[in-house]
Amino acid sequence: MAALNACLSVGYVVNAAAMGITVHSLEIETDGELDLRGFLGLDETVNPGYDEVSYAVRLHTDASREQVEKLHDIVTKTSVNLANFSKAIRMVPTLEIREA
Repeated sequence: MAALNACLSVGYVVNAAAMGITVHSLEIETDGELDLRGFLGLDETVNPGYDEVSYAVRLHTDASREQVEKLHDIVTKTSVNLANFSKAIRMVPTLEIREA
């Protein structure tokens, strides 16, 4: 979730600057629940990851509501980590073992 927050933060600041919006303060709070039975392998029917993640953006600027909503739409559409969180992606694992 820290990576999601960092990615969103960069998105807001960079896009706000491009739009001529001054950001006075920005807070992003994420929340999600994990069922440790899945993470610990105690129950195969339980997802080891998040089923839902919520986030709240608290943004203080001098921009109009319309400008801030446009900024929010841009960030939501272009955030790499938000895209990764919101859809399944193919993972390609490699295990490299170094012998002593």
